[in-house]
Amino acid sequence: MRLHFLRISGIILSAVTLSGCGYFDSRNAHRAQIEMIGMTSYDLQACAGIPGSVKKLNNTTEIWQYSASKTLTTLSGDSGFFPVQSFVNIYQSALGGGGNSCHMILRLDHDRVSEIHYAGNDDEYIGTDGICSLITRGCGRQRESTMHRVNAGPFGPVSAFHSPAIAPQSSSATYSEQSGKYVPKFSDDKTVPLIQPAK
Repeated sequence: MRLHFLRISGIILSAVTLSGCGYFDSRNAHRAQIEMIGMTSYDLQACAGIPGSVKKLNNTTEIWQYSASKTLTTLSGDSGFFPVQSFVNIYQSALGGGGNSCHMILRLDHDRVSEIHYAGNDDEYIGTDGICSLITRGCGRQRESTMHRVNAGPFGPVSAFHSPAIAPQSSSATYSEQSGKYVPKFSDDKTVPLIQPAK
């Protein structure tokens, strides 16, 4: 019985530690790079809000940018036996982390999200792009109808340490001459616009 209690305590402690350091934020940001592909601009604005800037590239393609920042708390000196702030500073200089801003850059083709990229000082202590979950959180918590579902589980196929790969050519992808890449098809419904090669 005691061994069972220790195992459960260890799992709970690990989950709390990872969440406090950004692991789950990073996974959520990377999951959004899959789930939000194919969203209409209406659904995107419903869950992420109005973009900070929009650049129209041609009649069918736009670049949207969202930005978010986070205020970092700092420890007040190294009083006491453990110099915690010094350890934090050494960790940040050696391994990174402690980011405070994210820019989410989306490409929309034919009014649907086709690519999502993150930029900025957006890494938390564990994982990459964790600060970007501030932007995608609304879409992850209250899903829109044009989003995909990724069953990743707490430690599943979505990584906290790198963005997901772009979909390869397959029967579920269509080629975009604008990007030179294969992107996921959004629907088998012929009335729903897909990314089509430029004519």
